[in-house]
Amino acid sequence: MDFNDTKEEADFREEVKTWLKENASKGEKVGGRYDAIDVQEDALSRARDWQAKKAEAGYAAITWPEEFGGLGGTAIQSVIYSQEEAKYNVPTGFFEIGLGMCIPTMMAWATKEQNERFVKPALYGEEVWCQLFSEPSAGSDVAGVRTKAEKDGDDWIINGQKVWTSGAHFSDFGIIVVRTDPNVAKHKGLSFFFLDMKSEGIEVKPIRQLSGGANFNEVFFTDVRVPDSQRLGDVGQGWKVALTTLMNERLAIGVPKSADYSSLTRAAKEVDLNDQPAIKNDLVRSKIADWYIQAEGLKYTKMRTLTALSKGETPGPESSIGKIVSAPKMQDLASFAMDLQGAAGIINDSEIALLHSIFQSQWLSAAGYRIAGGTDEILRNIVAERVLGLPQDVRVDKAVPFNELPSGR
Repeated sequence: MDFNDTKEEADFREEVKTWLKENASKGEKVGGRYDAIDVQEDALSRARDWQAKKAEAGYAAITWPEEFGGLGGTAIQSVIYSQEEAKYNVPTGFFEIGLGMCIPTMMAWATKEQNERFVKPALYGEEVWCQLFSEPSAGSDVAGVRTKAEKDGDDWIINGQKVWTSGAHFSDFGIIVVRTDPNVAKHKGLSFFFLDMKSEGIEVKPIRQLSGGANFNEVFFTDVRVPDSQRLGDVGQGWKVALTTLMNERLAIGVPKSADYSSLTRAAKEVDLNDQPAIKNDLVRSKIADWYIQAEGLKYTKMRTLTALSKGETPGPESSIGKIVSAPKMQDLASFAMDLQGAAGIINDSEIALLHSIFQSQWLSAAGYRIAGGTDEILRNIVAERVLGLPQDVRVDKAVPFNELPSGR
């Protein structure tokens, strides 16, 4: 591994630093994320302004071809920009799904005219997209979706329900995978569309989370009419199109910054355990050491990925290891820190809780990151089968028509 920038990368980093210094803010948060309904309109407005400014400078989609508004740059340049932007308080969270998953799928499968219509408005933050995949009975097993689409002349009529749809409550468009043929095996009976989220028959209901956020939604479809011209791929080819989205999701979904061993060390110095600072307790020190080792392992694993990107290589399925380790670590570390506080660990008021309740907030949200972008179990299977070369799981439903599969209905 080489931890240093090449000359070209160093030059690009300086260019980015200069631009951010002139255009971004290190002061108060300008906008924030989309996880609170009551601040959505103001936050989205600020985020649109920042997104347009980034797009105009060419930094909104560095790896995209120039014909789509990108720089035609490298993956490592995109990483460098993200590293530098992370040092500033800029609006985040509104466009990652659209630009990270939806629009790349459009660019791969939509017509030239459709891309000319939709790519630039998304890139400049004028239109927001969401991904409509998960359902109450189809989470990790995306191919088990039951939302159906039936042909009606030149249109398709969609009925069903999606759930855990991030940002659906402020999205303009969405991509959706639906079942168009229940008489064949589940992976073969799917088709893929993009649609207007303001279409008649679409009802969006935000889900209030334990953490206080509300960025997830239930989305109900009642006789929603979608033109056949908005189908991506052939009828029955929906799984193949969905794989394009899922591959991009692996890159777009990441584990956010979180309280780590350094925060736990600080907390252990402020909390008493057996009439002395907790930091002096051997068990506490051992746990901090364990999480330090994990953090260092994650850092060097990420460095290995960056080295591959810098050489123009494409990181393989081993990239799943990072999330397998980091998401459970977020949850376990936060739980330990709360236990360390005793009865005070239940306090989630940032004004009075230890370290402004960072551990409580992290514990409430961490479980979701063990699901988003691939559950622990799915990612372990990927590593086992595609990295270690172990046998695949037995799939008894592989050749069974979808309408013959056992169901709770």
